[in-house]
Amino acid sequence: MKKIALFLTVLLSLVASAGAQTLRWAAQGDVQTLDPHSQNEILTNMVNGQIYETLVKRDRQLKVAPGLATEWKQVSPLVWRVKLRQGVKFHDGAPFTADDVVFSIQRAMEPNSLIRVYAAPVGKPRKVDASTVEFQLDKPNPLFLEHLVQLWIMSKPWAEQHKVTRPLNFKEREESYTALHANGTGPYRLAERQPGIKTVLKRNPAWWDKPAGNVQEAQLIPIANDATRNAALVSGEVDLVLDPAPRDLARLRQSPGIKLVEGLENRLIFIGMDQSRDSLLYAKVPGGKNPFKDLRVRKALYQAIDIEAIKRRLMNGQSAPTGAMTPSPLGSFNDPQLEARLPLDLPGAQKLMSEAGYPEGFEVTLDCTNNRYVNDDEICQALAAMWKKLKITVKVNTQPRALLFPKLEKGDTSLFLYGWGGAITDAETMLTPVLRSRSEQGVGYANFGGWKVEKADALAAASSIEPDPAKREQLVRGALREYREALPILPLHRQMAPWAMRGKITAQHRADNWLELNWVTIAP
Repeated sequence: MKKIALFLTVLLSLVASAGAQTLRWAAQGDVQTLDPHSQNEILTNMVNGQIYETLVKRDRQLKVAPGLATEWKQVSPLVWRVKLRQGVKFHDGAPFTADDVVFSIQRAMEPNSLIRVYAAPVGKPRKVDASTVEFQLDKPNPLFLEHLVQLWIMSKPWAEQHKVTRPLNFKEREESYTALHANGTGPYRLAERQPGIKTVLKRNPAWWDKPAGNVQEAQLIPIANDATRNAALVSGEVDLVLDPAPRDLARLRQSPGIKLVEGLENRLIFIGMDQSRDSLLYAKVPGGKNPFKDLRVRKALYQAIDIEAIKRRLMNGQSAPTGAMTPSPLGSFNDPQLEARLPLDLPGAQKLMSEAGYPEGFEVTLDCTNNRYVNDDEICQALAAMWKKLKITVKVNTQPRALLFPKLEKGDTSLFLYGWGGAITDAETMLTPVLRSRSEQGVGYANFGGWKVEKADALAAASSIEPDPAKREQLVRGALREYREALPILPLHRQMAPWAMRGKITAQHRADNWLELNWVTIAP
């Protein structure tokens, strides 16, 4: 009996130890796809980024560090040479090769890829030898390494075997092997994928690097409801919540065994408008015109927004209102003139509406996610109430991001709430994908409203290829000033990104709101 009791004690100890190394983390949304080149959305990238790796990566301070590449050199203004890490294997046991790099970069340039805007500027990859790849650029790229950080490396043989040599077409709801399966070189491998229920990752024992944390298994559990998500944390059903609601932060601070890690996220929340069609798709407008083509209407909408009320009442102070058009203040050079908002001026906004020919307003639908940004649904409802004072009747259409994002990608919208950001603090991360008008190689791919500001576009395009830092800064400043004048989008705020977790969890918070599972430690 004593031996049995001892055995049971040891068994229970092992189970408890294994459980202590299992991280159950929750978010209001879910992964869109496991195809690493299909989408460009933070939670999707975050999960894929535990499985797949890039040639260079981010360290804890967001600086560029070696990844699948050990060194790199710009050998001429249009040529970069990268040395590859040796002895790396994919999760299926296949060796990592230069052929995989060339294939992956080319795959990321495909039309279905939403990261092609980062792939195109790194140029044409060429295998030099088994451990060397060169990138031949057609024009200078001052952000070459920043772009390289965004490009996940896949196994060419695996992709060919499963007929996924092109990225999944998410907006057309295409299904492919990469929707539910993955094969990377990263610290975690995919163990289970049940969309909307859970995604399970397990430690890769053959990873080339040394683990910094002790998480052996990580379970992402999407929980859409804020109260349910927080209750799961307090009860111990989950260990970490990536996006607690601002209104619940004070209560969580007082909850025994719960701690918060907070920081401002590199993410701009803004309003976009259809400025390409002569008539709006989802609106009733006197005369049938498109009022968003008129700068006076866009400015009226802007100056009717009480952004301080949104910060105080909805965000519980967890936002930084801004008039800038960059995710990070660094992208605007911390320039007060580029950061300043237009003042709240309801009488002035009403006057602008009359001058534009809409004294009695119009009706329009505002598309909004309900599981992507902090209080996204509530923000849209608040904006609708504020714009009612301009006699604009706003119907708020809220949908999960899995439904709304493909709709926006098709331009099937008249008015929408959106956010943009990530690890890159440079203005380029906003200028080329979002603010510039659509053209080849993914430029303007997130310009869902079809706006076009020609002078700003020209300055932004020139800044993308200007190698001289001083000259480039002047080009960027000029582009941002022109976009501010034209108001293709209406900036709202940069959101705070607090994480809530059990006291036994230690996690590294980054300004790009990225949870690196390899850095998480769970105490006994």
